Amino acid sequence: MNVANTVFLIIAAILVLMMTPGLAFFYGGLVSKKNVVNTMLSVFAITAVAIILFIAFGYEMCFNGDSLGITGHIRHLFLSGVDLNKIILKDQGISSGTYLLFEMMFAIITPALFVGATVGRMRFDFLLVFVILWSILIYYPLVHMVWGTGGLLASWGILDFAGGTVVHINAGITALVLSIFLGPRFNKKTESYSLPWVLLGTAILWLGWYGFNAGSAFGMNSIAVTAALTTTVSAASAMMTWMLLEKILKSKVSLDGICTGALCGLVGITPGAGYETTLGAFFTGILCTICSYFFVNNIKPVLKFDDPLDAFGCHGVSGIVGSLTVGLFAAKTVNGQIALSGLFYGGGIKLFMVQLAGTLFTIVFTAVAASAITTVLKKFIAMRVSARDEQIGLDLSEHGEFADAQVGESSLFSAK
Repeated sequence: MNVANTVFLIIAAILVLMMTPGLAFFYGGLVSKKNVVNTMLSVFAITAVAIILFIAFGYEMCFNGDSLGITGHIRHLFLSGVDLNKIILKDQGISSGTYLLFEMMFAIITPALFVGATVGRMRFDFLLVFVILWSILIYYPLVHMVWGTGGLLASWGILDFAGGTVVHINAGITALVLSIFLGPRFNKKTESYSLPWVLLGTAILWLGWYGFNAGSAFGMNSIAVTAALTTTVSAASAMMTWMLLEKILKSKVSLDGICTGALCGLVGITPGAGYETTLGAFFTGILCTICSYFFVNNIKPVLKFDDPLDAFGCHGVSGIVGSLTVGLFAAKTVNGQIALSGLFYGGGIKLFMVQLAGTLFTIVFTAVAASAITTVLKKFIAMRVSARDEQIGLDLSEHGEFADAQVGESSLFSAK
Protein backbone atom coordinates (compact mmCIF):
# COMPACT_ATOMS: atom_id res chain seq x y z
CA MET A 1 0.00 0.00 0.00
CA ASN A 2 1.27 3.45 -0.93
CA VAL A 3 0.61 5.50 2.20
CA ALA A 4 0.81 8.91 0.51
CA ASN A 5 -1.60 7.97 -2.27
CA THR A 6 -3.95 6.29 0.20
CA VAL A 7 -4.12 9.39 2.40
CA PHE A 8 -4.62 11.52 -0.72
CA LEU A 9 -7.56 9.40 -1.87
CA ILE A 10 -9.19 9.31 1.57
CA ILE A 11 -9.00 13.12 1.73
CA ALA A 12 -10.44 13.28 -1.80
CA ALA A 13 -13.30 10.98 -0.71
CA ILE A 14 -14.08 13.26 2.24
CA LEU A 15 -14.15 16.28 -0.09
CA VAL A 16 -16.59 14.50 -2.41
CA LEU A 17 -18.77 13.56 0.56
CA MET A 18 -18.93 17.26 1.52
CA MET A 19 -20.41 18.03 -1.89
CA THR A 20 -23.75 16.51 -0.89
CA PRO A 21 -24.47 18.86 2.04
CA GLY A 22 -23.02 21.63 -0.16
CA LEU A 23 -25.61 20.75 -2.79
CA ALA A 24 -28.27 20.78 -0.06
CA PHE A 25 -27.35 24.38 0.77
CA PHE A 26 -27.23 25.33 -2.92
CA TYR A 27 -30.66 23.85 -3.69
CA GLY A 28 -32.12 24.85 -0.32
CA GLY A 29 -31.17 28.48 -0.88
CA LEU A 30 -32.81 28.57 -4.30
CA VAL A 31 -36.23 27.13 -3.45
CA SER A 32 -39.19 28.89 -1.89
CA LYS A 33 -39.28 29.24 1.89
CA LYS A 34 -41.98 26.57 2.25
CA ASN A 35 -39.90 23.84 0.57
CA VAL A 36 -36.46 24.38 2.12
CA VAL A 37 -36.53 21.48 4.58
CA ASN A 38 -37.95 19.05 2.03
CA THR A 39 -35.31 19.98 -0.53
CA MET A 40 -32.35 19.76 1.86
CA LEU A 41 -33.67 16.60 3.52
CA SER A 42 -34.23 14.95 0.12
CA VAL A 43 -30.64 15.65 -0.90
CA PHE A 44 -29.02 14.64 2.38
CA ALA A 45 -31.15 11.54 3.05
CA ILE A 46 -29.80 10.02 -0.16
CA THR A 47 -26.43 9.77 1.62
CA ALA A 48 -27.65 6.95 3.86
CA VAL A 49 -29.53 5.13 1.10
CA ALA A 50 -26.60 5.25 -1.32
CA ILE A 51 -24.03 4.07 1.22
CA ILE A 52 -26.06 1.01 2.27
CA LEU A 53 -26.83 0.07 -1.31
CA PHE A 54 -23.22 0.45 -2.39
CA ILE A 55 -21.76 -1.81 0.28
CA ALA A 56 -24.65 -4.29 -0.04
CA PHE A 57 -24.09 -5.02 -3.73
CA GLY A 58 -23.45 -1.78 -5.64
CA TYR A 59 -19.67 -2.02 -5.53
CA GLU A 60 -19.86 -5.57 -6.83
CA MET A 61 -22.17 -4.56 -9.68
CA CYS A 62 -19.78 -1.80 -10.66
CA PHE A 63 -16.36 -3.39 -10.35
CA ASN A 64 -16.43 -7.14 -9.70
CA GLY A 65 -15.93 -9.05 -12.96
CA ASP A 66 -18.00 -8.49 -16.08
CA SER A 67 -21.28 -9.68 -17.57
CA LEU A 68 -21.79 -8.71 -21.22
CA GLY A 69 -20.03 -5.39 -20.64
CA ILE A 70 -23.07 -4.11 -18.72
CA THR A 71 -22.62 -5.09 -15.07
CA GLY A 72 -20.37 -6.92 -12.65
CA HIS A 73 -21.03 -10.03 -10.54
CA ILE A 74 -22.71 -9.95 -7.12
CA ARG A 75 -20.85 -12.53 -5.03
CA HIS A 76 -20.13 -10.81 -1.72
CA LEU A 77 -23.22 -9.27 -0.12
CA PHE A 78 -22.28 -6.48 2.27
CA LEU A 79 -18.63 -7.09 1.32
CA SER A 80 -18.57 -10.39 3.20
CA GLY A 81 -15.39 -12.22 2.24
CA VAL A 82 -13.90 -9.24 0.37
CA ASP A 83 -10.23 -8.54 1.12
CA LEU A 84 -10.30 -4.79 1.61
CA ASN A 85 -6.49 -4.71 1.94
CA LYS A 86 -5.86 -6.21 -1.49
CA ILE A 87 -3.97 -3.84 -3.78
CA ILE A 88 -6.09 -3.39 -6.90
CA LEU A 89 -4.43 -0.30 -8.42
CA LYS A 90 -0.86 -1.52 -8.44
CA ASP A 91 0.76 1.55 -9.99
CA GLN A 92 -0.74 3.80 -7.32
CA GLY A 93 -0.65 1.29 -4.47
CA ILE A 94 -4.37 1.69 -3.71
CA SER A 95 -6.26 -1.03 -1.83
CA SER A 96 -9.78 -2.19 -2.63
CA GLY A 97 -11.08 -0.63 0.60
CA THR A 98 -9.72 2.81 -0.27
CA TYR A 99 -10.95 2.55 -3.85
CA LEU A 100 -14.39 1.46 -2.64
CA LEU A 101 -14.62 4.41 -0.23
CA PHE A 102 -13.82 6.90 -2.98
CA GLU A 103 -16.24 5.43 -5.52
CA MET A 104 -18.97 5.26 -2.88
CA MET A 105 -19.02 9.05 -2.68
CA PHE A 106 -19.90 9.29 -6.37
CA ALA A 107 -22.85 6.99 -5.77
CA ILE A 108 -24.09 9.49 -3.14
CA ILE A 109 -23.77 12.78 -4.99
CA THR A 110 -25.08 11.60 -8.38
CA PRO A 111 -28.74 10.91 -7.46
CA ALA A 112 -28.75 14.00 -5.22
CA LEU A 113 -28.21 16.14 -8.32
CA PHE A 114 -31.58 15.36 -9.90
CA VAL A 115 -33.49 16.42 -6.77
CA GLY A 116 -33.32 19.95 -8.20
CA ALA A 117 -35.84 18.99 -10.86
CA THR A 118 -38.42 17.62 -8.41
CA VAL A 119 -38.59 20.27 -5.70
CA GLY A 120 -41.98 21.38 -4.45
CA ARG A 121 -44.07 18.58 -5.91
CA MET A 122 -42.61 15.05 -5.51
CA ARG A 123 -43.57 12.79 -2.62
CA PHE A 124 -40.61 11.91 -0.42
CA ASP A 125 -41.39 8.17 -0.32
CA PHE A 126 -41.52 8.04 -4.13
CA LEU A 127 -38.11 9.71 -4.31
CA LEU A 128 -36.49 7.20 -1.96
CA VAL A 129 -37.79 4.15 -3.81
CA PHE A 130 -36.90 5.74 -7.15
CA VAL A 131 -33.31 6.34 -6.00
CA ILE A 132 -32.98 2.68 -5.03
CA LEU A 133 -34.26 1.40 -8.38
CA TRP A 134 -32.34 4.04 -10.32
CA SER A 135 -29.09 3.09 -8.61
CA ILE A 136 -29.55 -0.60 -9.38
CA LEU A 137 -30.84 -0.31 -12.94
CA ILE A 138 -29.04 2.81 -14.22
CA TYR A 139 -26.17 4.06 -12.10
CA TYR A 140 -24.31 0.83 -11.30
CA PRO A 141 -24.54 -0.52 -14.88
CA LEU A 142 -23.36 2.82 -16.29
CA VAL A 143 -20.41 2.92 -13.89
CA HIS A 144 -19.42 -0.56 -15.02
CA MET A 145 -19.85 0.28 -18.70
CA VAL A 146 -17.56 3.32 -18.43
CA TRP A 147 -15.08 2.47 -15.64
CA GLY A 148 -15.41 -1.27 -15.03
CA THR A 149 -13.12 -3.95 -16.47
CA GLY A 150 -14.69 -5.12 -19.73
CA GLY A 151 -17.27 -2.32 -19.73
CA LEU A 152 -19.15 -1.69 -22.98
CA LEU A 153 -18.36 2.03 -23.34
CA ALA A 154 -14.81 1.52 -22.12
CA SER A 155 -14.32 -0.94 -24.98
CA TRP A 156 -15.43 1.77 -27.40
CA GLY A 157 -12.61 3.97 -26.10
CA ILE A 158 -14.73 6.67 -24.46
CA LEU A 159 -12.83 8.98 -22.10
CA ASP A 160 -14.56 10.04 -18.89
CA PHE A 161 -12.02 11.07 -16.30
CA ALA A 162 -14.32 11.81 -13.35
CA GLY A 163 -17.96 11.37 -14.35
CA GLY A 164 -19.21 13.36 -17.33
CA THR A 165 -21.36 10.48 -18.56
CA VAL A 166 -21.61 8.48 -15.35
CA VAL A 167 -22.57 11.40 -13.12
CA HIS A 168 -23.65 14.57 -14.90
CA ILE A 169 -25.30 13.44 -18.13
CA ASN A 170 -26.88 10.57 -16.20
CA ALA A 171 -28.29 12.82 -13.46
CA GLY A 172 -29.22 15.57 -15.92
CA ILE A 173 -31.24 13.29 -18.19
CA THR A 174 -32.92 11.73 -15.15
CA ALA A 175 -33.84 15.23 -13.97
CA LEU A 176 -35.40 15.95 -17.36
CA VAL A 177 -37.43 12.74 -17.30
CA LEU A 178 -38.71 13.34 -13.75
CA SER A 179 -39.64 16.96 -14.47
CA ILE A 180 -41.68 15.86 -17.50
CA PHE A 181 -43.49 13.11 -15.57
CA LEU A 182 -44.23 15.44 -12.64
CA GLY A 183 -45.61 18.25 -14.77
CA PRO A 184 -45.38 21.96 -13.96
CA ARG A 185 -45.80 23.52 -10.54
CA PHE A 186 -49.04 25.39 -9.91
CA ASN A 187 -47.10 28.49 -8.94
CA LYS A 188 -43.77 28.94 -10.69
CA LYS A 189 -43.19 32.48 -9.41
CA THR A 190 -41.38 31.95 -6.12
CA GLU A 191 -38.62 33.84 -4.35
CA SER A 192 -35.38 32.13 -3.38
CA TYR A 193 -35.13 31.47 0.34
CA SER A 194 -31.50 32.53 0.83
CA LEU A 195 -29.01 33.67 -1.80
CA PRO A 196 -26.18 33.56 0.79
CA TRP A 197 -26.92 29.83 1.11
CA VAL A 198 -26.57 29.53 -2.67
CA LEU A 199 -23.12 31.10 -2.49
CA LEU A 200 -22.16 28.90 0.47
CA GLY A 201 -23.32 25.80 -1.37
CA THR A 202 -21.40 26.81 -4.48
CA ALA A 203 -18.21 27.34 -2.48
CA ILE A 204 -18.53 23.91 -0.81
CA LEU A 205 -19.24 22.26 -4.15
CA TRP A 206 -16.26 23.95 -5.80
CA LEU A 207 -14.02 22.83 -2.95
CA GLY A 208 -15.40 19.30 -3.12
CA TRP A 209 -14.82 19.21 -6.86
CA TYR A 210 -11.07 19.04 -6.25
CA GLY A 211 -11.67 15.71 -4.55
CA PHE A 212 -14.03 14.75 -7.36
CA ASN A 213 -11.62 15.53 -10.22
CA ALA A 214 -8.10 15.48 -8.79
CA GLY A 215 -8.98 12.41 -6.71
CA SER A 216 -9.83 10.54 -9.92
CA ALA A 217 -6.09 10.38 -10.64
CA PHE A 218 -5.99 7.95 -7.66
CA GLY A 219 -2.67 9.29 -6.43
CA MET A 220 -0.48 12.31 -5.80
CA ASN A 221 0.88 12.68 -9.33
CA SER A 222 1.06 15.06 -12.26
CA ILE A 223 -2.39 14.04 -13.52
CA ALA A 224 -3.94 15.04 -10.19
CA VAL A 225 -2.23 18.44 -10.44
CA THR A 226 -3.51 18.83 -14.01
CA ALA A 227 -7.04 17.92 -12.93
CA ALA A 228 -6.97 20.44 -10.09
CA LEU A 229 -5.69 23.17 -12.41
CA THR A 230 -8.15 22.51 -15.24
CA THR A 231 -10.99 22.37 -12.71
CA THR A 232 -10.06 25.81 -11.43
CA VAL A 233 -9.63 27.38 -14.87
CA SER A 234 -12.87 25.97 -16.29
CA ALA A 235 -14.92 27.16 -13.31
CA ALA A 236 -13.41 30.65 -13.56
CA SER A 237 -13.93 31.02 -17.31
CA ALA A 238 -17.48 29.71 -16.95
CA MET A 239 -18.34 32.14 -14.16
CA MET A 240 -16.91 35.05 -16.15
CA THR A 241 -18.85 33.97 -19.25
CA TRP A 242 -22.17 33.84 -17.37
CA MET A 243 -21.40 37.21 -15.82
CA LEU A 244 -20.72 38.80 -19.21
CA LEU A 245 -23.81 37.25 -20.77
CA GLU A 246 -26.04 38.62 -18.01
CA LYS A 247 -24.41 42.04 -18.19
CA ILE A 248 -24.77 42.25 -21.96
CA LEU A 249 -28.22 40.70 -22.32
CA LYS A 250 -29.91 41.67 -19.04
CA SER A 251 -27.80 44.65 -17.90
CA LYS A 252 -27.62 43.21 -14.37
CA VAL A 253 -25.42 40.48 -12.95
CA SER A 254 -27.08 38.10 -10.46
CA LEU A 255 -25.53 36.11 -7.63
CA ASP A 256 -27.45 32.94 -8.42
CA GLY A 257 -26.43 33.40 -12.06
CA ILE A 258 -22.68 33.50 -11.51
CA CYS A 259 -22.96 30.60 -9.05
CA THR A 260 -24.77 28.60 -11.71
CA GLY A 261 -22.12 29.63 -14.23
CA ALA A 262 -19.32 28.37 -12.01
CA LEU A 263 -21.10 25.03 -11.61
CA CYS A 264 -21.48 24.74 -15.39
CA GLY A 265 -17.72 25.04 -15.71
CA LEU A 266 -17.12 22.47 -12.99
CA VAL A 267 -19.58 20.08 -14.61
CA GLY A 268 -18.15 20.60 -18.08
CA ILE A 269 -14.52 19.92 -17.19
CA THR A 270 -15.28 16.77 -15.18
CA PRO A 271 -14.93 14.27 -18.07
CA GLY A 272 -11.73 15.88 -19.36
CA ALA A 273 -10.07 17.18 -16.19
CA GLY A 274 -7.13 14.81 -16.43
CA TYR A 275 -6.92 14.82 -20.23
CA GLU A 276 -7.22 18.44 -21.35
CA THR A 277 -4.73 21.28 -21.46
CA THR A 278 -5.28 24.45 -19.46
CA LEU A 279 -6.29 26.25 -22.66
CA GLY A 280 -8.73 23.47 -23.41
CA ALA A 281 -10.23 23.86 -19.94
CA PHE A 282 -10.59 27.60 -20.54
CA PHE A 283 -12.62 27.04 -23.70
CA THR A 284 -14.54 24.13 -22.17
CA GLY A 285 -15.84 26.44 -19.43
CA ILE A 286 -16.87 29.05 -22.00
CA LEU A 287 -18.63 26.61 -24.33
CA CYS A 288 -20.52 24.82 -21.55
CA THR A 289 -21.74 28.06 -20.03
CA ILE A 290 -22.89 29.55 -23.32
CA CYS A 291 -24.89 26.41 -24.11
CA SER A 292 -26.39 26.14 -20.61
CA TYR A 293 -27.19 29.86 -20.42
CA PHE A 294 -29.12 29.94 -23.67
CA PHE A 295 -30.83 26.64 -22.92
CA VAL A 296 -32.06 27.86 -19.53
CA ASN A 297 -33.08 31.32 -20.71
CA ASN A 298 -34.28 30.72 -24.27
CA ILE A 299 -34.94 27.06 -25.02
CA LYS A 300 -36.46 25.78 -21.77
CA PRO A 301 -39.30 28.36 -21.76
CA VAL A 302 -40.31 27.13 -25.22
CA LEU A 303 -40.22 23.46 -24.22
CA LYS A 304 -42.27 24.29 -21.10
CA PHE A 305 -41.07 21.45 -18.87
CA ASP A 306 -40.64 22.52 -15.25
CA ASP A 307 -37.11 21.96 -13.95
CA PRO A 308 -37.14 24.53 -11.10
CA LEU A 309 -33.43 24.54 -10.29
CA ASP A 310 -32.20 23.72 -13.81
CA ALA A 311 -30.68 20.38 -12.94
CA PHE A 312 -30.86 19.43 -16.62
CA GLY A 313 -29.93 22.87 -17.89
CA CYS A 314 -26.77 22.86 -15.78
CA HIS A 315 -25.70 19.25 -15.30
CA GLY A 316 -27.29 17.74 -18.39
CA VAL A 317 -26.39 20.37 -20.97
CA SER A 318 -22.93 21.20 -19.61
CA GLY A 319 -22.25 17.51 -19.06
CA ILE A 320 -23.06 16.75 -22.70
CA VAL A 321 -20.97 19.64 -24.00
CA GLY A 322 -18.11 18.76 -21.65
CA SER A 323 -18.10 15.14 -22.79
CA LEU A 324 -17.84 16.27 -26.41
CA THR A 325 -15.07 18.79 -25.74
CA VAL A 326 -12.85 15.92 -24.60
CA GLY A 327 -12.84 14.94 -28.28
CA LEU A 328 -11.56 18.43 -29.08
CA PHE A 329 -9.08 19.26 -26.31
CA ALA A 330 -7.69 15.97 -24.95
CA ALA A 331 -3.92 15.75 -25.42
CA LYS A 332 -1.49 12.84 -25.06
CA THR A 333 1.10 15.37 -23.90
CA VAL A 334 -1.12 15.92 -20.85
CA ASN A 335 -1.93 12.28 -20.20
CA GLY A 336 0.16 9.69 -21.98
CA GLN A 337 -2.24 6.89 -21.01
CA ILE A 338 -4.86 7.90 -23.56
CA ALA A 339 -4.78 6.30 -27.01
CA LEU A 340 -5.85 9.36 -29.01
CA SER A 341 -5.57 13.10 -28.74
CA GLY A 342 -8.51 15.37 -29.56
CA LEU A 343 -9.20 17.17 -32.82
CA PHE A 344 -7.26 20.33 -31.91
CA TYR A 345 -4.22 18.40 -30.70
CA GLY A 346 -3.44 16.35 -33.77
CA GLY A 347 -5.65 13.34 -33.13
CA GLY A 348 -8.16 13.90 -35.90
CA ILE A 349 -11.89 13.43 -35.53
CA LYS A 350 -11.90 9.83 -34.26
CA LEU A 351 -11.92 10.62 -30.54
CA PHE A 352 -14.68 13.19 -31.02
CA MET A 353 -16.82 10.59 -32.77
CA VAL A 354 -16.18 8.11 -29.93
CA GLN A 355 -17.21 10.74 -27.40
CA LEU A 356 -20.31 11.55 -29.44
CA ALA A 357 -21.31 7.88 -29.61
CA GLY A 358 -20.77 7.37 -25.87
CA THR A 359 -22.67 10.55 -25.03
CA LEU A 360 -25.64 9.60 -27.21
CA PHE A 361 -25.69 6.09 -25.73
CA THR A 362 -25.74 7.53 -22.20
CA ILE A 363 -28.58 9.90 -23.07
CA VAL A 364 -30.75 7.20 -24.65
CA PHE A 365 -29.98 4.53 -22.04
CA THR A 366 -30.75 6.86 -19.12
CA ALA A 367 -33.86 8.37 -20.70
CA VAL A 368 -35.39 4.99 -21.53
CA ALA A 369 -34.51 3.34 -18.22
CA ALA A 370 -35.58 6.33 -16.08
CA SER A 371 -38.87 6.56 -17.97
CA ALA A 372 -39.51 2.84 -17.47
CA ILE A 373 -38.74 3.02 -13.75
CA THR A 374 -41.01 6.03 -13.28
CA THR A 375 -43.88 4.53 -15.29
CA VAL A 376 -43.88 1.29 -13.28
CA LEU A 377 -43.27 2.89 -9.90
CA LYS A 378 -46.18 5.32 -10.36
CA LYS A 379 -48.51 2.34 -10.41
CA PHE A 380 -47.57 1.50 -6.83
CA ILE A 381 -46.64 4.83 -5.20
CA ALA A 382 -48.16 8.25 -5.82
CA MET A 383 -45.50 10.43 -7.44
CA ARG A 384 -46.84 13.92 -6.91
CA VAL A 385 -48.22 15.54 -3.78
CA SER A 386 -51.76 16.90 -3.74
CA ALA A 387 -52.55 20.41 -4.92
CA ARG A 388 -53.20 21.49 -1.33
CA ASP A 389 -49.93 20.03 -0.09
CA GLU A 390 -48.08 21.83 -2.87
CA GLN A 391 -49.81 25.06 -1.93
CA ILE A 392 -48.90 24.93 1.76
CA GLY A 393 -45.46 23.56 1.01
CA LEU A 394 -43.77 20.20 1.41
CA ASP A 395 -41.98 21.24 4.59
CA LEU A 396 -45.30 21.14 6.41
CA SER A 397 -47.16 18.45 4.42
CA GLU A 398 -44.30 15.93 4.12
CA HIS A 399 -42.20 16.60 7.23
CA GLY A 400 -44.03 18.85 9.68
CA GLU A 401 -41.08 21.20 10.23
CA PHE A 402 -39.76 24.46 8.85
CA ALA A 403 -36.48 26.12 7.97
CA ASP A 404 -36.99 28.70 10.74
CA ALA A 405 -39.62 29.90 13.21
CA GLN A 406 -40.73 32.84 11.07
CA VAL A 407 -41.42 30.60 8.09
CA GLY A 408 -43.27 28.18 10.38
CA GLU A 409 -45.60 30.83 11.72
CA SER A 410 -46.51 32.16 8.28
CA SER A 411 -47.00 28.66 6.86
CA LEU A 412 -49.27 27.54 9.68
CA PHE A 413 -51.33 30.69 9.32
CA SER A 414 -51.76 30.21 5.57
CA ALA A 415 -52.64 26.52 6.02
CA LYS A 416 -55.68 27.30 8.18
